[in-house]
Amino acid sequence: MQNNHKTITIRKALSRAVIVITSLSILLSVIVSTVLDVSNQKKNLIEELNTIAGIISFNAYVPVVFLDQDEMQKQLKAYEKIDYIKNIHIYQVDEFSGAISLFATYNTGENPPIASKVKKLTNRVSSNIDGDNIEVIYPIRTDDNDNVISANPKIDGYVYILGTDAPIQEALKNRISVDVVVGVVILLSVLLITLTFQRRFSRPIEALSTVVKDVSKNKNYDVIVPTAKITELDMLAKSINTLFARTLAQLERQKKDEQEIRQLNQNLEQKVNQRTEALKEANQELLSTLERMHQYQTKIVENEKMASLGQMVAGVAHEVNTPLGLGITGSTLLKDKLEELRVNFENKTLTSSHMSRFIEDGVENLDLIYRNLNRAAELVSSFKQLAVTHETQEDKLIHLHDFINQVITTLSGELTKFPHQVSIEGDTHLEIWTKPPIIQQIIENLISNSLIHAFGPEQQGNIVITVSANEHTTIIDYQDDGNGVPISIRNRIFDPFVTTRRGEGGSGLGLHLVYNLVTQALDGSIKLDTEAQTGAHFVIELPIKQGAQ
Repeated sequence: MQNNHKTITIRKALSRAVIVITSLSILLSVIVSTVLDVSNQKKNLIEELNTIAGIISFNAYVPVVFLDQDEMQKQLKAYEKIDYIKNIHIYQVDEFSGAISLFATYNTGENPPIASKVKKLTNRVSSNIDGDNIEVIYPIRTDDNDNVISANPKIDGYVYILGTDAPIQEALKNRISVDVVVGVVILLSVLLITLTFQRRFSRPIEALSTVVKDVSKNKNYDVIVPTAKITELDMLAKSINTLFARTLAQLERQKKDEQEIRQLNQNLEQKVNQRTEALKEANQELLSTLERMHQYQTKIVENEKMASLGQMVAGVAHEVNTPLGLGITGSTLLKDKLEELRVNFENKTLTSSHMSRFIEDGVENLDLIYRNLNRAAELVSSFKQLAVTHETQEDKLIHLHDFINQVITTLSGELTKFPHQVSIEGDTHLEIWTKPPIIQQIIENLISNSLIHAFGPEQQGNIVITVSANEHTTIIDYQDDGNGVPISIRNRIFDPFVTTRRGEGGSGLGLHLVYNLVTQALDGSIKLDTEAQTGAHFVIELPIKQGAQ
């Protein structure tokens, strides 16, 4: 069935993506900066017009009061060079009647006169934007605070300025022209850089595609894919070279096997005799092996009398055998799938669906193998940890209360998953000489043991660690209010592989490790309070040391 879906080259796809992203980025940047700039310029223009109106109001007070229109016109003519002012009106307020009349006007440039704005006048400084025009009204008075109306304000007149934002519009046009030019330059630069990267990526891929097509057409696996300067493409080239080499070796082995089969067919009787003799020897060897196995069985029965060793072997076998067995099962399934793929390849019936199914099954089986081998590795690491010596670690003086608090802080990420509370009580000034990493391991393992075994899924528990000291020993009292230790295992709580969570992730080595650390690394003692009514209660006693050891 023909595949009619459209394809696109890496070059075109990369060029289009880069140009679109760059264009959108430039356009967005220009729009945002232009809008903000225009807004700021309008705001500044209004402030300037207000300032000019204030200056005119201040200077117009004397001409308005003394009716000196000529002086007023001279003052207004001084603003003819300001291109954003179109018209200026000065209004006079009659002192007796309060009537408002136009006192003086000035039109800048070619701007025509405008009608009187008496109806718009107000006793407060005001600004209004009407399209491209900006109106500013400023009262003429002797008040010190121009923005606050006194109880009996005396207004002598008004200043009205009609401004325009044409200079801003002109500057905006110039800016847009510059932005367009800069944008085009940036787009051309980005396109040039993109083309450079295209060649760097596409050439190795084209070379690789050419080699693969040649191999697919001519069945010539004795070729080498050229390496590339790009790490990922170089790794792909090396992987394909490895695939070609293995395929070539497989073909050579196939030819050799075919030749051997022909030879076996020619000498079948001789081969049968040889296999018969070999079978007899194998049977004899099997009988000898069975005899030795009976001897070994007798020794094993005698060794089983060693209870502790037997328990250790059983625990290790139980814990390690399950992940190893699952790993072996996964590898066997993967081997069968690989054999099936090889048969299809040799019979030239290998299809993309076969390969796809092989990849899916391979990923699933490899994931199974990885998880179980990782579990076995963690168990082996736990076994090794039991035998690790801590003699090389030096004693240090620590503030015990603060140190345990720091340990709990390091566990805060794990503790936040549970609603439990961990608190430290006792002597807040207690200092001891000890091995800090060992204390940290002990506290972490005890808290981890409580999180796993003490509390149910919806249960909110409390863990209390109390530190104290007497004349000869330092005491760390650890207690939780969880489900407690079952009576059946209280006497064996510190033995290896003793756990109530067998098959649920518990290995039974946590408290055994704590016991070894306390008794061997720190020369102390640990005991379980078997009389506790609720929860688990452990008491650790450590000898007091004087000075660094």
